[in-house]
Amino acid sequence: MTTHFIVHDKADTVGVVVVETVKAGETITGWVLEDDSTIKIKALDPVPLGHKIALGDIKKGDTVVKYGHDIGMASAPIGKGRHAHIHNMKTKRW
Repeated sequence: MTTHFIVHDKADTVGVVVVETVKAGETITGWVLEDDSTIKIKALDPVPLGHKIALGDIKKGDTVVKYGHDIGMASAPIGKGRHAHIHNMKTKRW
């Protein structure tokens, strides 16, 4: 079984893609490091290596959590399986 993305903490709202490219429409597998479990989601967008994929629906203004840490907020709604990046996220610092 291929691991397509990793999730460090069960509280994470995004996973990080660890394969070259995830294709839209592809059902992908993620490895949750915290408890050595796996999860499956359907990718709705192509997501490149190192970018984030939403694990559930994230509302505009919600905090985005990666590796158990607040990494910013959603500047637009991000649906489950969607690419989460600078086009729909921003820092809380400014």
